[in-house]
Amino acid sequence: MTSRLLSVLLFALCCLTARADVVPKEQASELKNRFRIDHMVDELTLVVQREYGSAPVIVVQPDGSKWYASRHPQEVKWVDGITGDIITIPQPQPGPWQLLGRVVKGSRILKVSKLNIEVDPLPQPLFQGERIKVVAKLMGDEQRLRMPGLDYLVEWTARFVSDHQPGDENFAAGTVTVGSYKDDGEALDERPDDGVFTGDINLNQPWGHYEFQVRARNNVFERELEMPFVLSPMPVSARMLDPEDPQSGHYQMELNVDDSQLRLADTHFEFEMVGPAGLQLPVSMHGMPASTAVLDLPVVSLFGSYRLKGQVFSTSTTGRELVIKLPEMFFNLIEPPAPPPSPEELAARAAAAAALAEEQARAVAIKWIIAINIVLLVLGIAGIIFWRKRQAMLHALAAAEAKLQEEKAAKQTKSNTELLDEIDLTMPED
Repeated sequence: MTSRLLSVLLFALCCLTARADVVPKEQASELKNRFRIDHMVDELTLVVQREYGSAPVIVVQPDGSKWYASRHPQEVKWVDGITGDIITIPQPQPGPWQLLGRVVKGSRILKVSKLNIEVDPLPQPLFQGERIKVVAKLMGDEQRLRMPGLDYLVEWTARFVSDHQPGDENFAAGTVTVGSYKDDGEALDERPDDGVFTGDINLNQPWGHYEFQVRARNNVFERELEMPFVLSPMPVSARMLDPEDPQSGHYQMELNVDDSQLRLADTHFEFEMVGPAGLQLPVSMHGMPASTAVLDLPVVSLFGSYRLKGQVFSTSTTGRELVIKLPEMFFNLIEPPAPPPSPEELAARAAAAAALAEEQARAVAIKWIIAINIVLLVLGIAGIIFWRKRQAMLHALAAAEAKLQEEKAAKQTKSNTELLDEIDLTMPED
């Protein structure tokens, strides 16, 4: 069968400024989220905008059967986000279709036949460390697709793939992910949800020949674009100069500019010097008098580490405006060592140390004497207490023994008396 592909049917938000009860003639068939598919359509893609945070839509086919985000045929691809759904349906049933859900009011259906991405090429020459603004768009029938929340439904990835050309710094670099494209109104992106995705590309990579790969994908579709480019070495440099006297606090930087790439008069260096105790000082040079210049830094007096963060604002010889971020630089202001002591100071220190040692020895001896006396005192008191308790115990034992003897004697006497009483001493009668 000859394939006549209608690949995308887009539900996109068009915030109507007219009254809600006025419906253009070309949208009359789209009321209540209804649309019709004819028998010539081989594939259908729905891009549906919902109210923020609402549940995915329900797709009702012409025969009345329903599909859900969690339950649909395997050949149907469905991705749902917090603001919408993208659904691809191969060989859709001809007839009237309907969507059930909180679809944004005023949306209209556009019939498109091709879905692609459009990516701005990287400028040339392109330098290491540059901050650049590049954009990409999701296109349908050569028209930019725009829908609030589309940023949540499409994932963009930017990669550099090394060409492995001998002599290039990136010869063994391979493939590296360098950023993404967002339509969120942050960083370099001007406005959110305008369909213009702005790239945040990290150009701190080895210089050399690359392929620039940009991919837009989700669970429904994937599009990729490749283009060659050359990443050139950074055309500016800055380095710290070693001061003649490191303790003076007077430091300098040497600035170099490749005047075959940049216009010297339009090259401006801006630095921020960060140091101890929250120190933050701006340092700048506006316009380069020559390709090499020396920049004096503010004199510092606080001992510690200092850091310099810098950017270069310039114009290339081709007229392109550039912003280049420089690598951070560091220097340390170290406290000088104290001068060596004189013989008199050494003798005084030795005498003081000896006196201190003697005093410490005397204190230790006194502590030992006090401790021994305390121990002897405690032992003496314990001995006296023990002796007195022993004497008291002996007296108690003697008293108890005497008492027993007395009781025993008394019992013996009583026994003898009772025995005499029982003997009859009277003489018998004749």
